[in-house]
Amino acid sequence: MKNNEQINTTSTIVEIFKTNVDNQQLANKIVTDLNQLYPEYHINFDLEDCDNILRIESCNKIDILIIMNYSKDHGIHIELIDY
Repeated sequence: MKNNEQINTTSTIVEIFKTNVDNQQLANKIVTDLNQLYPEYHINFDLEDCDNILRIESCNKIDILIIMNYSKDHGIHIELIDY
């Protein structure tokens, strides 16, 4: 490695949630709503997974409390998966 090369030390934070979201229309609404609150998050659902996974990725801290409050306010079950 050359002395003047920089090493990229940016890390990505990923949080994965189990949900009861079972249709793409609702998943799209949730992604839209959360992206309005946190445009820097990369959010997606994997509804083909048995746990209907919500995945949130960010270069900064992910506000899990806001995500949990959003789900509670909208009658959606979202549970953080520890890995």
